[in-house]
Amino acid sequence: MTGQPVPVVIDCDTGVDDALALLFAVRHPGLDLRAVTCVAGNTDVDQVVRNTLTVLEQAGAGDVPVARGARRPLIEPARGAHHVHGRDGMGDLGLPAPRRRPVDVDAVALLRREILVSDRPVTLVPTAPLTNIALLLRTHPEVTGNIERIVFMGGAVAAGNATAVAEFNVWHDPEAAAILLTAEVPMTMYGLDVFERVVVPAADVRRLRESAEPGARLAGRLLSHRDPATYQAPSDALGDVCGGLGDAGAVCSVADPAGLATQRLPVEVNLAPGPARGQTVVDRRPRPGEAELHGEMREQPLVDVALDVDVERYVKLYLTTVENEARAGAS
Repeated sequence: MTGQPVPVVIDCDTGVDDALALLFAVRHPGLDLRAVTCVAGNTDVDQVVRNTLTVLEQAGAGDVPVARGARRPLIEPARGAHHVHGRDGMGDLGLPAPRRRPVDVDAVALLRREILVSDRPVTLVPTAPLTNIALLLRTHPEVTGNIERIVFMGGAVAAGNATAVAEFNVWHDPEAAAILLTAEVPMTMYGLDVFERVVVPAADVRRLRESAEPGARLAGRLLSHRDPATYQAPSDALGDVCGGLGDAGAVCSVADPAGLATQRLPVEVNLAPGPARGQTVVDRRPRPGEAELHGEMREQPLVDVALDVDVERYVKLYLTTVENEARAGAS
């Protein structure tokens, strides 16, 4: 990436892989992290705020404002993912309480402020249920005029993880995801089809975990927590496991979009009750089908859907970015 850093705002539900994403965003020289907003998802929103502040502190971030957002989806109750991310959402690593504090405005107000005051259009990166973003778009639609692109981690073309067809972030608040798709800005869907593929080898995880630098060491500990079966990533001869980058891959794609293969496709969210609720229905047909020919035409937003990813490229990008700070501190 050349030229000025890309102004970025991240909306997250800091569990394990959101934390990995924040570490990367803070340390990549091509990204200018302007703000972080928090929403209920992997854990409750107050714990998300604490986790976010802790990660920024460990990463050596500058004065990045953090705001508390929605405590539950627009319609449904909150449904956490403690079985994946631990009781505290951060792998129960026993990290110290942060000294930093959130700002005294809510997430929607902070999102509006940071987007509108930016001298260049902002890239918005939601790695969580989309409740805050939906509230922003409905209450302050003028922000879309200063958004370069929305890169959201959510959805799936193939199989889901929350249900057979629905990915967790979209399933957690399907109505919010449907509202997101109405934003008339360029949009990239970084879904499960690529999310689950970007896996850091065990030897690299071990090296990070043994680092003397707090941010790199935290990245190694977080990567060690990830269930390797989720990513079909076995342990090595020393018994160490590989670790999936998860949400961090979405932020890697902002820093290096050439590592992601996308196709511009119609996408809609299934809002009906039942087993398909929360599914991102991605239309990959080469021509209209019988439904359309018989008058069942619907306007569907076009989204740049990620279908393939250069795994080695993003793993190298992540490791280089996170470890550069560690090497700089040792020099």
